[in-house]
Amino acid sequence: MQLFAGSGLDTYGTFVVSDLHQGAPGLAHGGLLTTAMDEVLGSLNWLLSTPAVTAHLECDFRRPVPVGSQLEMRARVDGVKGRRVFMSAVASLDGKAAVTGRAVFVQVPLEHFLNHGNAEQVEQAVRERGERKGVRGPGVEEPDVQVNP
Repeated sequence: MQLFAGSGLDTYGTFVVSDLHQGAPGLAHGGLLTTAMDEVLGSLNWLLSTPAVTAHLECDFRRPVPVGSQLEMRARVDGVKGRRVFMSAVASLDGKAAVTGRAVFVQVPLEHFLNHGNAEQVEQAVRERGERKGVRGPGVEEPDVQVNP
């Protein structure tokens, strides 16, 4: 999947469905399409410069997606209320919606990932990002995230 920032709080890009994404013979697996939607929706959090996790995700499958297809992905932030971020996305095939999705992400502090994930990997990611642009963590500056480098 390749994604780009749009002109506002939106992203767009493409996802090529390969044999590795197959469910029924010759068709994309619904779970993989749901994962693609979660990724395109989750990418919006980079534009908000705040870490967030998926709290709710729903997808509607509107038409079959054959293996070998290239989906045009678009996502946007529909609103923010407190720590909740409301989003929607569409994956189109030949100009027609194939999968639509809606999600709610919840913004969380970095400690969420340190407490519930692999702390060593989180710390490595913070170090690597710090080497590139800035550091995110308790008591340190926010990163200067580069979008569409």
